[in-house]
Amino acid sequence: MVQQALSKNAAEKEVRVIIVEDYKLTRVGLRYALNEIENINVVAEAQNAEVGLELIKKEQPDVVLMDLGLPGINGLEATARVKGISPNTKVIILTSHDREEEVVASLGSGASGYCLKDIDPNTLSNVIKNVAKGACWIDSNVAHLALKLFPKPENMEIMNCANNGDSKAKLTERESEVLKLLVQGKSNTQIAQELIVSVHTAKAHVCSILQKLCVDDRVQAAVKAIKEGIVSV
Repeated sequence: MVQQALSKNAAEKEVRVIIVEDYKLTRVGLRYALNEIENINVVAEAQNAEVGLELIKKEQPDVVLMDLGLPGINGLEATARVKGISPNTKVIILTSHDREEEVVASLGSGASGYCLKDIDPNTLSNVIKNVAKGACWIDSNVAHLALKLFPKPENMEIMNCANNGDSKAKLTERESEVLKLLVQGKSNTQIAQELIVSVHTAKAHVCSILQKLCVDDRVQAAVKAIKEGIVSV
């Protein structure tokens, strides 16, 4: 039995990991913890998405641990770009963000996993190994939010309506700007501050976007925008 277990461990493929996280202490802690785990090798780390994407292109890792709140290019945009530079790389979002917008938009942008930062290191190592093999994993604390990806039966007609039109052509230039901020998970207040308009105006733009995309809420709008390339990231 012992020999069989050893043979199994020896045959298990090493998982090459890149960490993209702006807090140095978190990066160091993750690297130390993961490198103690058998068959996991942290090959590189980056403090922002720009550096991270260059490392991903160079190293072609099996898995990337991606923070959402990165300076410059945020984790959501970076996740959407990974497939274009390293098609076989899987992305696991590792963040303290547990809002509905971030969870759904992250999965819509191509992430294979969503973990909160209070996850146990041993659990994280198992998630990394399973995601590397093609599995998906969502933290149990936010799993219910991921169900927003699946439209309810009564909403199917609305979703089909959106799929039949040229949604991108219907949006004004300002609405496209608002949609991009919406995809980034920004609230109406944050959108108003970013575009220097009133909250009422920002809300009006969001309502118009939902109507034009034939979706029920801002989360569905974000997912649709990413999946259909309405917003470039």
